[in-house]
Amino acid sequence: MQVLRVRRNTMLEVDKILEKCGDCNRLQLLMLLLFCLINVLSALHYYSQTIISFVPKYWCADGLSSSEPPAESSCWPLGQNGTVRQTCHSYDYELYMGYESLSSEMDWICADAWKLTLGQSMFFVGSVIGTLTLGCLADIVGRLPILIVANLIAMAGNLLTILGTDLTLFCIFRLISGFATDSNFVMMYILVMEYMRPSLRTLGLSICIGMFYCLGSMAAPWIAVLTGSWRGFLLSTSLPLLLVPLFYLVVPESIQWLIATQKYDKAVSCLKRVARFNGKEVEESAFEEFIEECKYSQQNQKASPHLLHLFKTPRLRRHTLILFFKSMVITLCYDAVSRNVQGLGISPFLMFSLSATAILPACLLIIALQDRIGRKAMASVSLLLSGVFISGTGGLLFAASASSKTTKLLVSLSVIGRFGVTVAYNSGAQYATELIPTCVRGQGVAAVHVAGYAFTFFSAYILFTRSIFSPLPEIILGVLSLLGAGLCLLLPETLNRTLPTSLDDGENFGKNDRWYSFSFLEKRTQSATTLATQNAKMPSDSSVYF
Repeated sequence: MQVLRVRRNTMLEVDKILEKCGDCNRLQLLMLLLFCLINVLSALHYYSQTIISFVPKYWCADGLSSSEPPAESSCWPLGQNGTVRQTCHSYDYELYMGYESLSSEMDWICADAWKLTLGQSMFFVGSVIGTLTLGCLADIVGRLPILIVANLIAMAGNLLTILGTDLTLFCIFRLISGFATDSNFVMMYILVMEYMRPSLRTLGLSICIGMFYCLGSMAAPWIAVLTGSWRGFLLSTSLPLLLVPLFYLVVPESIQWLIATQKYDKAVSCLKRVARFNGKEVEESAFEEFIEECKYSQQNQKASPHLLHLFKTPRLRRHTLILFFKSMVITLCYDAVSRNVQGLGISPFLMFSLSATAILPACLLIIALQDRIGRKAMASVSLLLSGVFISGTGGLLFAASASSKTTKLLVSLSVIGRFGVTVAYNSGAQYATELIPTCVRGQGVAAVHVAGYAFTFFSAYILFTRSIFSPLPEIILGVLSLLGAGLCLLLPETLNRTLPTSLDDGENFGKNDRWYSFSFLEKRTQSATTLATQNAKMPSDSSVYF
């Protein structure tokens, strides 16, 4: 993406002028509050796939005279023996807390269960297409319009889903809904990051994500219970998205995008608006000097290489392929584990909320440890623990009987697995951003991120394998997590090191590292001056995708 080719010194110039206009003041507080709202809304949108798809206990109602339901779900007429199965024409359900899901309303179970799986997959097809399309449009029309458009698309997709229960329409509308996924969150992330003081970005953004994405995730199943049906859930979680267009009245456009597209007058207007909101007086000469510095930087920048250059040299190619695979594994496991709330012995509503509690501690752990033990250790250990606990859940499902102690252990293992994969997911973006050379960082990170979303297409199918063999989803996800943990050991550490800026730097970066080399085991030989120089070369916030 072209805008990302603007050099780091322009970003430093933006940070300097924002310091004069206010980079930790009223506007930043308001933007953080709006970002908290976006976190809640995006969590409700993302997990709508899971909530509308809950499958309650069911049994064949053909010729059933007794009102007493069977002990287990069954696709066949009760009391049927022999190898020849009769087709069931109608089903009864034991609804969870009276909630009517799409599965129970449409009878998309047993032989028709594939219909729901197909619709869920189309959501992620839409997310891949949408991330690429809206990302490119964001470089043309700006971040703020795309933020608003993405959230309106999410609302339209969900509302259309309420009307389209035919399989073809359902798939189309879920694709539309998925089209907005990621852009409805990331654009606001970028805007808040750019207008905040660099030293506060990681802490402020991580706390907002940890608390309010967690809150939205935990609230989702109970909104469904209160509304009583999947239609009511989609309606109640979609209408609040009408608030997002009001952001246009208070949220300024990206300064870096305006400068990169040479919209200098609009950039100055945004800066003056920030200064007024924050009660700051800034001389006109400061704005003129800022624009002149930006123009000089752009005149002297050279043409940047493109994404395919990452695959031209052996070590850089290996690192890039590992990052792609790691993103695929982490994103797939994150989605599948967060949705894997059925078949564990308790209500899926309660299991969903318990699982979501892992989000906030995961964010806090990243804040506390990532700059201490290093990116490599954080990525590999979190994936290792996730793989062990997820696999343990599968093994217990296979071996254990349905007792209260077993249920508690299953739930505990599942929550711990969700915690590990959440840590890996949230820390993975920063590792990729630091490892990919600056000259292709924007394009490379965007490609890695999209590859991860593309792989989530298989999430619904992995969960569908539970109908074949109960612990199979946990076994598949556990093995993938362990494989990802092993591959992370082949990547070099980036903490406290000068990050690669050119392709040659990327090829030679960490050349002497071994698979067992970790930052927290190394002696700190660098002086404070060296570290300060390195920090100046690093991105203000390395988890930006666009």
